[in-house]
Amino acid sequence: MRKAIVFFTVILAVAFVSVAFRQTDDAAAYFQCYTSKIGFYEEAQQTLLETIKQSNTHAPDELEKIKQQIHLARLQLKSVDFWTRYLEPVMYKKMNGPLPVEWETEVYEKFEKPYKREGAGLTLAELYLEEENADKDSLYNLVRAAVVASAAFSADSITSNLKSYSTFYLCNRLYLLNMAAIYTTGFECPDTSRIIPELLYMMKSVDEIYQSYNREFVKTQLNADYLSLYHKAIKFVQAQPRHYSSFDHFIFIRDYINPLFALNQQMINVYRVQSRSVVDYSLNKKATSIFSKELYIGQNAKGIFLRVKDQQVLAELDKIGKLLFYDPLLSVNNQRSCVSCHKSTQYFTDTAAATALQLNGVDRLARNTPSLINASYNHLLMLDGKHISMQDQARAVITNANELGSNEKMILQKVLSCPSYKKAFTKLLKYTPQEPEITFEHITSALTFYYAKFGNSYAPFDDAFNLRKDVSAGIKRGFNLFMSKAQCATCHFTPQFNGVKPPYVGSEFEVLGVPADTGYKKLNTDEGRWLINPALETMRAFRTGSLRNADYTKPYMHNGVFNSMQQVIDFYDGGGGAGKGLDVPNQTLSSDSLRLTLAEKNDLMLFISSLNEKIDFEDLPASLPVSTNKKLNKRKVGGVY
Repeated sequence: MRKAIVFFTVILAVAFVSVAFRQTDDAAAYFQCYTSKIGFYEEAQQTLLETIKQSNTHAPDELEKIKQQIHLARLQLKSVDFWTRYLEPVMYKKMNGPLPVEWETEVYEKFEKPYKREGAGLTLAELYLEEENADKDSLYNLVRAAVVASAAFSADSITSNLKSYSTFYLCNRLYLLNMAAIYTTGFECPDTSRIIPELLYMMKSVDEIYQSYNREFVKTQLNADYLSLYHKAIKFVQAQPRHYSSFDHFIFIRDYINPLFALNQQMINVYRVQSRSVVDYSLNKKATSIFSKELYIGQNAKGIFLRVKDQQVLAELDKIGKLLFYDPLLSVNNQRSCVSCHKSTQYFTDTAAATALQLNGVDRLARNTPSLINASYNHLLMLDGKHISMQDQARAVITNANELGSNEKMILQKVLSCPSYKKAFTKLLKYTPQEPEITFEHITSALTFYYAKFGNSYAPFDDAFNLRKDVSAGIKRGFNLFMSKAQCATCHFTPQFNGVKPPYVGSEFEVLGVPADTGYKKLNTDEGRWLINPALETMRAFRTGSLRNADYTKPYMHNGVFNSMQQVIDFYDGGGGAGKGLDVPNQTLSSDSLRLTLAEKNDLMLFISSLNEKIDFEDLPASLPVSTNKKLNKRKVGGVY
């Protein structure tokens, strides 16, 4: 019986493949390609629903039959992924959501409360099959929700976008970014043996999309260089091993996907592609590499000075920001400054202790000091995502009773008591017509502009992609592990290796089960994201930080519990807190061991070290601005403690 089922599914798979890759006519070829592929996907879903309906989910053979039908439906989903992710990302999560519930705060919705997004579809259905006593109705409903969601892609409001060549190139851009960030990592594919076969199927299907598009949109065609390189990329994947742990992610991205991205960006600019979608809110048309620091905009580091373009004016703003960063004038007791916790000689963090001193000089803060470098590549700030802008974060630190303990009125009075500060800000007022008088926001904006510039530097790993410089074999092996067996890339996404994934409009949070001690005697009690957005899924969730400069930013985790990267990797390898025996019912990290060897762990550390950026740090200010209040002139550069 089992052999018969397998034979049946193989035959059915061949049938689906042959149908999916048949050519469309030249007349309205692109639209026909879309409608036919959507139709095949909907047929596969309906077949899956019928299979579930007629099956006994307690019979192993019938469960296998359902699983095989899910795999067939996944192939058809991959054939339309090019469009569906871009055109309706919310509905896409109903068709292939990675989590049952996600709380989202996209960049264009940061002033609103987080949205609850309920996932459904093929990934969750396959995962549900692995549970004991899987309920037939629950399984059916997961797929049924996907069927309902897929109907949106036949609506005029969606299909009308196909008339625009702009939409095609923007879909293609997201497709390429996902190639570099999620398609080869298992982010949405429970069966890791199917990741590369699905990738190849999708790439061939997209080649059909390209052909149909070029037949219909003659004046804005994909050029020959792009198509030639894309076909080489397909051949590369065909020649690779079929399991993602053996797949060469490094060469795939460096030699094929990143150059394809550059060519697509070039055509976006030549054809003057325009977007009306919030999906493109953060992305930059000028970026020529996925590993460009200009790829997406996470924060407005200029704050109130957003309109300023003049480099001389910005240089003055930077100068003021630097002085303020080292000036204990910002604290209530004139003894602490920003650099008290964010030490510039330590990559703007504090490597000496798990958590920094409080204002009282005795107690410790609850959380580890995050590095300010690359902070601008997060949409939500602080480890719990409390703040939506860098300026809000600066304000919160300055006014926090346990940190700098001051208030806005006091800060303004003290800053303006220094003639050089007052003169400098007065000169800048013409660039902030919305605020004709000097405000607290002028001060916080100068601060954020100053430290944000240190996030413009590149690492050897970036140079491998941007400048074609080589890296060691160990680094390449480490990256390939990172993208596959070690499962790091399912949370730390290229290019910032933080929790911001394509299309780079939101920040992700994870529940890892971080312990209070290295002996794993108890769970850390910090409630994390729950304090901002109380929900079952957010309890002890923290924003996924960047792995850039990790060699210089220990200790690690939100409470600074780990003092070495080896400890961090061992923590993940052991399945997080739950894997170590702690009670973490909502842990998002798998509790199963990764079974990494010592050699693999060493390669991972080599890769992470290749993300250390070549930053030119500056000397401390020689002195601070003099105040008309003589009591303030005793303050020291950087503060006392």
